[in-house]
Amino acid sequence: MKYFDELHSILNGKPNAEAHISGSDKYPDIKGKVMFYQLCGGVMVYAEISGLPTSCNSCKNPIFAFHIHNGTKCKGNKNDPFADADGHYDPNNCPHPYHAGDMPPLFGANGKAVLAFLSNRFTVSEILGKTVIIHAKPDDFTTQPSGNAGEKIACGTVKTVCR
Repeated sequence: MKYFDELHSILNGKPNAEAHISGSDKYPDIKGKVMFYQLCGGVMVYAEISGLPTSCNSCKNPIFAFHIHNGTKCKGNKNDPFADADGHYDPNNCPHPYHAGDMPPLFGANGKAVLAFLSNRFTVSEILGKTVIIHAKPDDFTTQPSGNAGEKIACGTVKTVCR
């Protein structure tokens, strides 16, 4: 029970950093926030996203790959609206899905997703200025280098939160 009390306390406090997520021109309704809390044992990541694509087929509720990328800008071109986000954050040159920026997927629920997890793959200071990407498809956790996650549909840059 103590762990859950600690978690509740953390999530009610100010994060050390956050990324404000916005969808591409093709997915303008996607909005949200990803918050990063530095702890002694790792980083607590908490995401709240809305406006995600939905499905009428309950057996195909959307699952979205969710990654930290190396790039520092959510800009791109006609073919890839977030091309400047670059590839997965991977300072240790690990194969996918062991990149430091590989995170659990977002499970869509009527266009919304909430996710909380603990990671020791990075510190908040290491990811400041990096981008957070939501992809159109689920990560297969196998295909190199990015899990066959498909189109980048939303992006945000990780920034320090003023305390």
